[in-house]
Amino acid sequence: MSFHWIILTIAIATSMAGQTLLKGGAGAGTFLQQLLDWRTICGLTLYGGAALLYIIALRKIPMSVALPSTAISYVAAALIGHFTFGEPLTIQHLAALGLISAGVVMLALT
Repeated sequence: MSFHWIILTIAIATSMAGQTLLKGGAGAGTFLQQLLDWRTICGLTLYGGAALLYIIALRKIPMSVALPSTAISYVAAALIGHFTFGEPLTIQHLAALGLISAGVVMLALT
């Protein structure tokens, strides 16, 4: 795996950590409390860091491959949502996630 693919993988993981923190901060009472919640602030910081890492990855990975490859974050989001926040994960969800995973693998192998 090349340096830029490693950076893309880290960008996706960092983005997912940020998204998880944003979801955690969404439980605050008012919108202003949510914006000032430490989880929201950390989540936005991680999300911004992920964007910077993505820019580095784009230096060598074509956008037509890099951007669709980030769809693996949909799989991670569904799993995090299920195991962390108790969101439903049905057979239909799992089938769709399998299709997304297969598409990302096919694209990454081109």
